[in-house]
Amino acid sequence: MIAERIAKLRESVEIACQRAGRDPSTVEIMAVTKNVSPDLIREGVNLGLRVLGENQVQEIRRKKDLGVYEGARLCLIGHLQTNKASMAARICDEVHSVDSTRVAEALSKFSLMYREEPLPVLVEVNAGRDPRKHGVLPEDAPSLYQTVMSLKGLRLKGLMTVAPEDPELAREAFRSLRVLRDRLLAEGALPEHLGTLSMGMSNDYELAISEGSTMIRVGTALFGPRT
Repeated sequence: MIAERIAKLRESVEIACQRAGRDPSTVEIMAVTKNVSPDLIREGVNLGLRVLGENQVQEIRRKKDLGVYEGARLCLIGHLQTNKASMAARICDEVHSVDSTRVAEALSKFSLMYREEPLPVLVEVNAGRDPRKHGVLPEDAPSLYQTVMSLKGLRLKGLMTVAPEDPELAREAFRSLRVLRDRLLAEGALPEHLGTLSMGMSNDYELAISEGSTMIRVGTALFGPRT
């Protein structure tokens, strides 16, 4: 079943890229494994899923002890509290939900203590300005970017957002994040290689691809509905 879903998703991504005039190799698929069984995660990795996303540090620790992430890049995509920064810096390959100076500074501190190389991170932006969602507001993102780039324990890779459910609002959020990324690059505020745009999930990844996403976060389309 999962093999069929992976093949179907890859085909769908390729079609979405063709419609957008993009090379499919420019879009990375992250498999979101929240509440997915260890055996199913292992099967997915064996079938070629190489980037995994989890929402909670505690779940990462539990599954990592079982060896389910071996062979894949493990990214924290859920909100991170500063009191979990030490664990995140030790057990995550990347953190994609840096949304404040406090979180960035805590991660950098523990990264320098526990890691040989800086921890790769994305800044989470609340591009849809939804008060129920985490992320720095777009106008505050450049300042947080500069802070992250100044911290020796972190390596900035780009931006992440969780869009509103409404398709038109989602399109606006995706577009605003791409425009923000492009403006920062044009102004020289960001090095050219810091262009990752993590946006789009199971219900809106095709829309996100049309607006320039370079990484989609897909759970339900791969593993089915979960509780």
